[in-house]
Amino acid sequence: MSESNLHAFTKGTTRYRWVICALLFVITSINYMDRNILGVLKPTIQGDLHFSETDFGNIIFFFSIAYAIGYAGMGWLTDRIGVRLGLATAAMLWCLASTAHGLVASVTGFMVARLALGLGEGGNFPTCIKTIATWFPVRDRALATGIFNSGSNVGAMLAPLIGALVVGLSGWQAAFYVTGAIGFVWVAYWLMTYRSPAEHPRVSPGELAYITGDPEVAAQKVPWGRLLAYPGTWVYIIGAVLTNPAWWFYNNWVPSFLNSKFHVTLFAVGLPLVVIYLLTDVGSIAGGWVSSTLIKRGIEVFTARKITLLVCAIFTLPVFLAPRVEDMWAAVVLIGLAMAAHQGFSANLFTLVSDTMPRGAIASAVGLGGGISSLASAFSAAAVGRVLDATGNNYTVVFFVCASVYVIATMIIHFVLPRNRAAMVTGEKGLVSVG
Repeated sequence: MSESNLHAFTKGTTRYRWVICALLFVITSINYMDRNILGVLKPTIQGDLHFSETDFGNIIFFFSIAYAIGYAGMGWLTDRIGVRLGLATAAMLWCLASTAHGLVASVTGFMVARLALGLGEGGNFPTCIKTIATWFPVRDRALATGIFNSGSNVGAMLAPLIGALVVGLSGWQAAFYVTGAIGFVWVAYWLMTYRSPAEHPRVSPGELAYITGDPEVAAQKVPWGRLLAYPGTWVYIIGAVLTNPAWWFYNNWVPSFLNSKFHVTLFAVGLPLVVIYLLTDVGSIAGGWVSSTLIKRGIEVFTARKITLLVCAIFTLPVFLAPRVEDMWAAVVLIGLAMAAHQGFSANLFTLVSDTMPRGAIASAVGLGGGISSLASAFSAAAVGRVLDATGNNYTVVFFVCASVYVIATMIIHFVLPRNRAAMVTGEKGLVSVG
């Protein structure tokens, strides 16, 4: 940032960008609350509707396919209609779908409801990442991403608490009505208050100068067919395809794992899940803070991201011990540590897209990569269900795979990512030209 911009920032500047980050945190919390409530209620619904682990894997498969379509499609849509309408459209769709879960009473019904949920929920992250790139300079993006991304953990914590409370009072159907309804309040507030930084009345000239102070990849229209010419697109695809299936496994099967291994009931699972997601919150914010701090201390942007990815990958390794330990809290800590490391990894992986892409193509790149990774997650979910049915709910192989994929992803990313961001921004090397 230039000296004049820094001077402008220190003179009576506002900090409204953090309000925007807080709003993204809230909607991401709602997104994961709507998504995870099914996993929390699975033992209860499974007992009521009598579906198998394979059936549950197939339900997750259909959600994942729709999520892939929504991720890519909503990312494309957001780059064309803007984050204000893009995020509102996605949130309204998934909140309606969440509510619809309470109206179905069969495996087929849940598959249809999850299809609609996936289409809407796929729009959350492409739009949020584009919003962060719009409101934050490069040096702050990983931290801001880590903060809003930690909302996924808060939503996952709220799901068992709401599930236990509402199910005890009104049955499992009412839990879906409650979680679906909360999002509509957020949508109304978002539509009333969101404007771009240059147009927002609560953003001072000093804050606007700070937001726009870092050099960006040259703005240009990037057709979908040319997204793969950017190394950032490949970095995100590789990282997400390898690691997102592990994240989906944790979110969908951890309550069942605790129930199967340690006989933890719906009303007792809340505390272990709260501990897991509190650890995950710490990891999300810490992962963003580490790379942002390294950059502020003079370490090159891509080097700082790679160091943080490697540290996070190392912290996922001990989770392979989770099905082997006999103490529930030992398993909880191991899973919480792995999920915390995933979120720190994810915060930097998302940020690498905004580091390497023109701003007008960020949501499309995240959408494309997320869509492809969601397809991988869909097939992995179906495979997990079949493995668990075939092995009598033996989770050893699944946790071993989850422990290894982050190191593999980090090694590949190291060789795919250019050595220097400054060269990409100036166009000297490392950036494939697009027409």
